Amino acid sequence: MGDAGFHRAQFSGDALFDEVQISGDARFYVAQFSGYTSYNAARFSGDARFYMAQFSGEASFRMTQLFGDVWFYGAQFSDNADFSGTRFAAMPHFGPVLCAKEVDLSGAVFEVPVTLEIAAPRIWGARTRWESTATLRLRYTIVDLSDAVLSSPVAVTAHPAPFAVMDTVADESLLEGTESGVRVTSVRGVDAMHLVLTDVDLSDCLFSGAFHLDQLRLEGRCVFALTPTRLQPPIRLSRWTRRRTLAEEHHWRARNADQPHPAPYAADFYYGEMEMRRHDRTGTPPSERFLLWGYWLLSGYGLRALRALGWLAAAMLVTIVLLMGFGLPNDSPKQEVAGTVPPGGGKVTFEINTTDPQNPTGDRFTGERFEKSLNVTLNSVVFRSSGQDLTTSGTYIEMASRVAEPVLLGLAVLAVRNRVKR
Repeated sequence: MGDAGFHRAQFSGDALFDEVQISGDARFYVAQFSGYTSYNAARFSGDARFYMAQFSGEASFRMTQLFGDVWFYGAQFSDNADFSGTRFAAMPHFGPVLCAKEVDLSGAVFEVPVTLEIAAPRIWGARTRWESTATLRLRYTIVDLSDAVLSSPVAVTAHPAPFAVMDTVADESLLEGTESGVRVTSVRGVDAMHLVLTDVDLSDCLFSGAFHLDQLRLEGRCVFALTPTRLQPPIRLSRWTRRRTLAEEHHWRARNADQPHPAPYAADFYYGEMEMRRHDRTGTPPSERFLLWGYWLLSGYGLRALRALGWLAAAMLVTIVLLMGFGLPNDSPKQEVAGTVPPGGGKVTFEINTTDPQNPTGDRFTGERFEKSLNVTLNSVVFRSSGQDLTTSGTYIEMASRVAEPVLLGLAVLAVRNRVKR
């Protein structure tokens, strides 16, 4: 068959073009298909133009070979659109296309650089072959890229606004009630070296089985899975809220964090890796898990500065209270000088005695005692001795604070550095 013209044609029943071969151009401008439409195993040697076509029933292009340009500009599918196994040999642009149900691109082959603009609740891209660069601008979509073959860079982007058709905004009434964002559910079996994801939801994405995940590019604001839930107190502390992490293998996160990327963004991957190690009861020894629990509790793995500062403030407050209650004596010990002067003169020997500090009695929480306790505590933070006279209990309290508080200060400084460095 040479050229085929169906301009503004209306097909009231099923339209079956299975295995048809059209050597010229096929024109279906503004055509309306009311029933089931099938082009299975058809062959189009020229251009195939479905400009503003409307498919009310299911449309199937399975195993179709399209050697010329293919136009689906402004096409609408009220049911499923099946392009599984379809070969696109020369199509530079697909869409904008609106589909009320599913667009199946599984097993399809795109041989030239192409841009796809699709708004559909679900897109199947399993085993799709992208033999050249491709850009997928999507809306309202849940997309599965399992086992897709990427020979060149492929970008999956959430389109922020309705597509433009004929200088107007595309009618998205077919997708009413559906979220306009884009969710990627799987990149299993994909070589992520060529994959770019922009402004997509990855909270349910399966990464297991993908290759070169350390070279996956995430642009814009991507949403990740949250850390495992635990019992929360009635009043949740804002700095202890759940974190953004990927619920997948942790080893590539660590590698990603070590690459020359902005460190504050890579920190979330590092946080996720440490969470995996802390909860791993089989691969992480108990002693190491104990240390990780402490590291997380005190400073959020060196990433939560306010948490470390909060612990430091709490430790200083406890030290001050203990010193005021038990560490400072009632009075500073007095020194007494005793000696004997020989009657005939000669060498005089004196002995200086200092009385032992007495445990405090009476009112212990006074302004003067607070000032002394604060001085001892501040010196302990910077690992210095204040020279203040202390009781036996106070000596041990000061020793403990000189060990713990500098560590907490160091963790706070480390957390600030990890958040601001590049």
